[in-house]
Amino acid sequence: MLALAVLCAGMLMIVLDGSIVTVALPAIQADLGFTPAGLTWTVNAYLIAFAGLLLLAGRLGDLIGRKKVFVAGLALFTAASLLCAVATGQGMLIAARFLQGVGGAMASAVSLGMIVTLFPEPGERGRAIGAFSFVGATGASIGQVLGGVLTEVLNWHWIFLINLPLGLTAALLAVRVLGADRGPGLRAGADSLGAVLITSALMLGIYTIVGTGESGWTSDRTLGLGALSAVLLAAFLWRQARAAHPLLPLRMFRSRNVSGANAVQVLTISGMFGFQILVALYLQNVLGYGAAATGLAMLPAAVAIGAVSLLLSARLNARFGERSVLLAGLALLVAALGLLTRLPADADYVVHLLPTMLLIGGGGLVLSGLTALGMSGASADDAGTASGLFNTTQQIGAALGVAVLTTLATSRATTLTAAGHSAADALTGGFRLAFAVSAGLLAVALLLTAVVLKPARPAADRPAAPAL
Repeated sequence: MLALAVLCAGMLMIVLDGSIVTVALPAIQADLGFTPAGLTWTVNAYLIAFAGLLLLAGRLGDLIGRKKVFVAGLALFTAASLLCAVATGQGMLIAARFLQGVGGAMASAVSLGMIVTLFPEPGERGRAIGAFSFVGATGASIGQVLGGVLTEVLNWHWIFLINLPLGLTAALLAVRVLGADRGPGLRAGADSLGAVLITSALMLGIYTIVGTGESGWTSDRTLGLGALSAVLLAAFLWRQARAAHPLLPLRMFRSRNVSGANAVQVLTISGMFGFQILVALYLQNVLGYGAAATGLAMLPAAVAIGAVSLLLSARLNARFGERSVLLAGLALLVAALGLLTRLPADADYVVHLLPTMLLIGGGGLVLSGLTALGMSGASADDAGTASGLFNTTQQIGAALGVAVLTTLATSRATTLTAAGHSAADALTGGFRLAFAVSAGLLAVALLLTAVVLKPARPAADRPAAPAL
């Protein structure tokens, strides 16, 4: 269990950092003189490196040892956090954020793979995945609370300095606690061409997505770069079908549950990550909340997700099966987002927002079920690759959700302003449209789960998996 605690601690640090920065962006902009467009690169630089390298990092873990990649990732992430904290200029902060993304990808990509190999018995694995999902689900909301408090009480530099004790402790414990795992070595499966193709395709694709806010979805830049990214991805798939030692064995996609879970995750994370960003913007820009108050307003969602993840998800998965629990969780999320489509410009928190925050607890059922299904086809030899794939689709979903939903909200608000609506009413109208689309994405995920994913026997009725 100590090994699981170390993996969860590393995950917590990375997830916290992803959300803690969003609350501090106005303070960073004021201190370093960022333009609005330049400010987005403090987030985009991290996201491009993180999402682009997950699959490669997962495969490297399979080949040279997941423990080595995990510890190296934590060390790099911690060192980059120190560089972020002492940054005195825009270029230095953006470069340090890119390095954080590299370290975060290395540590995240192999974490689930290590859980699969550490806990081969279905019941134990379910509880371990539930704990890991709890950290990922609640860490984002806790990060917003912590980011607001640190920024207002101290300054934005502390949102990065807090990573130092966490990262150093997790790395030192990982060296001592995690068992050594030796992969077959780079020569046994170093698909260098495949690595270049997929890393280029993912980085370029994420770069294209995050840039749509400035250039638009139908601009020459977006269409051209998007087409190039698609060509690189197609070339990567062609390479994987023919390589003796593919970076991503295409046989993994033969499993309906693995393929379906990754597709459902893109839709689910798109809706939920967009919700997280948009609710924070609504609270600050429409209701006038400060950074700390915004974080506290999101806290009930974190508590609800945490309680469901830790106390219910593993038991329900064991009794009813991951697919059934996933369906129930998605239904709760659809209801939660549906309530937000009727938000007024002068909302009362208890009446209009608190019910949604509590229903968001369904995310605790969704994330654990998706994780279990997404890793269900992983073997000891490719657990890191499966973990990298699962984390990659998660990041693609996050990038798409933020890009699409914020664009829709902004466009709708602009239209309403031109029609004579007040600023508050126009912004609220834009957010309502985005929340409606979020609910639609989750509804499609619910339908896809019902149609594509196969029911499995509850874990309590399955024989124990062979040791890996």
